[in-house]
Amino acid sequence: MASIKEIQVRMKSIQDTMKITNAMYMISSSKLKKAKKSLEATEPYFYTLQNTMSQILRHIPDVENIYFDQHEGKNPEDKKIGYIVITADKGLVGAYNHNILKLADEQLQNCANPVLFVVGEVGRQYFKRKKIDIQEEFHYTVQNPTLGRARNIAETVMEMYRHGSLDEVYIIYTRMTNFIQAEAEMIKLLPWKRSDFYIKPPIDVPMEELALKPDACTVVNHIAADYFVGFVYGALVESFCSEQNSRMLAMEAAVDNAGEMLRELGIIYNRARQAMITQQITEVISGAKAQKKKKLS
Repeated sequence: MASIKEIQVRMKSIQDTMKITNAMYMISSSKLKKAKKSLEATEPYFYTLQNTMSQILRHIPDVENIYFDQHEGKNPEDKKIGYIVITADKGLVGAYNHNILKLADEQLQNCANPVLFVVGEVGRQYFKRKKIDIQEEFHYTVQNPTLGRARNIAETVMEMYRHGSLDEVYIIYTRMTNFIQAEAEMIKLLPWKRSDFYIKPPIDVPMEELALKPDACTVVNHIAADYFVGFVYGALVESFCSEQNSRMLAMEAAVDNAGEMLRELGIIYNRARQAMITQQITEVISGAKAQKKKKLS
């Protein structure tokens, strides 16, 4: 059995760690609330963009645009597929990073010509260790998702798509399915399908008039850029929310485990203390008996 001093040192260490994990839980909780508010504040704008695109396609269903080009005449093995992978900047988030990197690995192994875009320090270090080529590393923290950063990512990817360096674009991120669960997900960003924007108009409501200037293709190009930025921004915020949620759950589990360890160590400490007291009492009694025998002799 460990000495009382060793048990006390271990209990003190666990208590100090418990304070840190509890503080991290509180910080993640605060960041999660802030990120959710940011996403809710921008959602109406991007929903309006989607609705506008739907209106254009209702009026001009056969509009020609590069963002709807499915590259059907190209051999699948020759297509260059872009993957935007969003990870965290650090650990202590449970299986958050593992799930994203596992999904990304599966896609890269099944792709003949992958083009990799990485957001997040964990992802950068992971792909570098595996010696996987990274087309673009976005060197800023994912702890502060902003529209400016989303626009920077979107413009880089869309520029390559417009110049034919990419045939398809996917984003791999983590989506919150509910308040306690999140899952790694892959969404196709480009090219679009017209069915993705189909919104069934209300019954008995006449079709609105629509004037597109200078032409439909130019209008679609302008909307496409903002729509793409919105999707990337939404993925960044969703990933950030999922990261904070995963960290909260991990820290909560750590606090609970620390409490259980302290309880078990408390029992061991009390037993050791009782054993020491019993030993001291035994020594006192033995000494008293020895003194009594000495006097009688």
